[in-house]
Amino acid sequence: MKNAVLLPIVVVIVLVLAVASLFVGGFDISVETLLNDAEARDMFLISRVPRTLALIFAAMAMSVSGVIMQMITQNKFVEPTTAGTAQWAGLGVLFALIILPAADPMTKMVVATGFALFGTIIFIAVLRRLSVRSSLIVPLVGIMLGAVVSAVTTFLAGTFDLLQSMSAWRSGGFSSVVRGFYEPLWAVLIIAVLAFALANRFTVAGLGKDLATNVGLRYEQVVFIGVAMVAVATGVTTVVVGFIPFLGLIVPNLVSMMLGDDVHKNLPWVALVGAGLLLACDLIGRVVVAPMEIPASVILGVVGAIVFIALIVRQRRHVSA
Repeated sequence: MKNAVLLPIVVVIVLVLAVASLFVGGFDISVETLLNDAEARDMFLISRVPRTLALIFAAMAMSVSGVIMQMITQNKFVEPTTAGTAQWAGLGVLFALIILPAADPMTKMVVATGFALFGTIIFIAVLRRLSVRSSLIVPLVGIMLGAVVSAVTTFLAGTFDLLQSMSAWRSGGFSSVVRGFYEPLWAVLIIAVLAFALANRFTVAGLGKDLATNVGLRYEQVVFIGVAMVAVATGVTTVVVGFIPFLGLIVPNLVSMMLGDDVHKNLPWVALVGAGLLLACDLIGRVVVAPMEIPASVILGVVGAIVFIALIVRQRRHVSA
């Protein structure tokens, strides 16, 4: 009953944040100007609406990806940016810029998705060869692999004079999102629907390979489907809006602490809370130094790092107790 009451409240909060995102910015837009000013309407439809939708879709993509990865790896501290998936996607974007400099965004997304899939498979293969005794080892392995990939990406970007392009990817900002460019993010809705449909399978997979196999689940098949879904979501998000850190880590953990580990029940909450958090971070970045702007990923990185440390401290206290 408590959750049934809270869910509409969360929906209202996200809607309020979305409306605020539509009307906050350097270009003054209000309901009155929308009715009387054609230029304001054009700005609203070309920039503000796509930006807000991109924020919501990107948040859903990374939050749901975090849930899937945490189930697959049986670790609460894993998500695309702590598993190296996002860094591999960035390397894929750079590869496309080097090999196919005139490639359209869709081609870049396909290449980034391929690299993300390859990198995530490597991460899981490395984990299976390790004797992991601490849950903190898993994200540390992913962070180290991601750091190596980032170093290679930076070296190649410097060699081919593409550092400025890669810095734009790493900034994770939404100021450049306009109509005609954000539309591929609609694909993440398909990922979200598939995740909801396969939620029970991911929940069983999260119990471990032996138990999942014993109850009749095709464990390896479910793992590959999950990895592919994460790779698609990360590849598309990386090309459209760039690097979004920690979102897939902190949102599923907060929802799990409140509702438990039932993926099927948690996914709507994860999508909503993730969208609200990213919208709030973007609004803060637009307001604090107006008319300039701090990328949403910078604000989210600060919030995410604090929550990440708090989660680690909480787990250590729980273990010691």
